[in-house]
This record gives sequence, C-alpha cells and structure tokens, in this order.
Amino acid sequence: MAPQEVLGGFEHQVLLAIARLDGETYTVPIVLELQERTGREVASASVFVTLRRLEKRGYLSSRVAPASPGQVGRPRRMFRLEPAGIAALVEAREALQSLWAGVALKDAAGR
Repeated sequence: MAPQEVLGGFEHQVLLAIARLDGETYTVPIVLELQERTGREVASASVFVTLRRLEKRGYLSSRVAPASPGQVGRPRRMFRLEPAGIAALVEAREALQSLWAGVALKDAAGR
C-alpha cells in the first residue's frame, strides 16, 4: 500500500466491522457493530460515505441485493471485503504491532 493509501482510523474500524460480520453486509449491521464495539454513536451517513470511499480504493465491492419477502424499505446495498481490503487490514495491524513493540505504558494508578 502506498503511503497516501494508509487507512484512516474510521476506515480501519469499518473494514474490521465488515470482517467481523463475515465479509459481506450492509450499512445498518456495520453501524450496530461499530457502536457495540466502540461504545460510541455512529452515524449511518458517515459509514456509507466511508464504504463508498473504500470501494473506490478497491478494498470493497458492492451489489444491490434484491428485496427479500416482507422486507420494508429500499433494496440493500451489500458490501463485500475484497483481497485488497484484507491486505490493507493486515498491513495496518503489522504497522501498529511494530509501533507498539517495546512500549510499556502505566495506567492512571502508576501500575
């Protein structure tokens, strides 16, 4: 990955959420996963914009899934993690592990 393609923090979280959701999902489960894992409110619009940006970079692909019987609302755009997205996650993990190697932080109590 070229330096200008380093994952941003939120991009990293979105890709990890998709990986946790078995690699193909739509916006709502991604938002819920992020909220559950981070303990923060997440705007669906922010997730959708990030998904489209990651798709342009080749980290994700998408398709419009046909509505299932009884489904309310619009058809869902399903996003799938692509090999380039997996590679970006692996590279980001390795970079962070390398940065953390040898770092010993103490908590607020000095332990």
